[in-house]
Amino acid sequence: MSHPISQGRHMNMLHTLLPERIRESLWLRLFGLAKIPLLFYVGVSIVELSPERMVIKIPLRRRNKNHLGSMYFGALCIGADVAPGAYTMYLIRKQPARIAMVFKDFQAEFLKRAEGDVYFTCEQGKAIAELVAQAAASGERVEKQLDVIATVPSLSDEPVARFKLTISLKRRA
Repeated sequence: MSHPISQGRHMNMLHTLLPERIRESLWLRLFGLAKIPLLFYVGVSIVELSPERMVIKIPLRRRNKNHLGSMYFGALCIGADVAPGAYTMYLIRKQPARIAMVFKDFQAEFLKRAEGDVYFTCEQGKAIAELVAQAAASGERVEKQLDVIATVPSLSDEPVARFKLTISLKRRA
């Protein structure tokens, strides 16, 4: 069994060597493998992580395709869930309060077939950070509707889908 001090050193070394986006992508995959296997199965990865936005990617591959060769709508919904959800969990892990997160509702508008790797962008990072802080401070349930845009940059900058999700947070006792 390794000593707790050496474990801390290894974690600090990992923290220093790997960029935050890579560390968070690894965390997301491990979390998916352990808690929500579909996240791991569809191959979700983080493309961008900043205070303003989170961009995640789901590759178009056999396991994510429908009978027309485009991305299955279930995989698109996973991406729409993960962009704001992973960002919220990232912020929750950075502060001491234990906060429960769920999505209250979900709306989708599918605009065209997603015939390549799909990027899901949530540009409301600051609003999510404020919501996490509010949940931690108040202990009350707080909610916010978030927007996610799905694109296939290899083909076009035009959205292939738009999503609206209401996130609900509450500090745990």
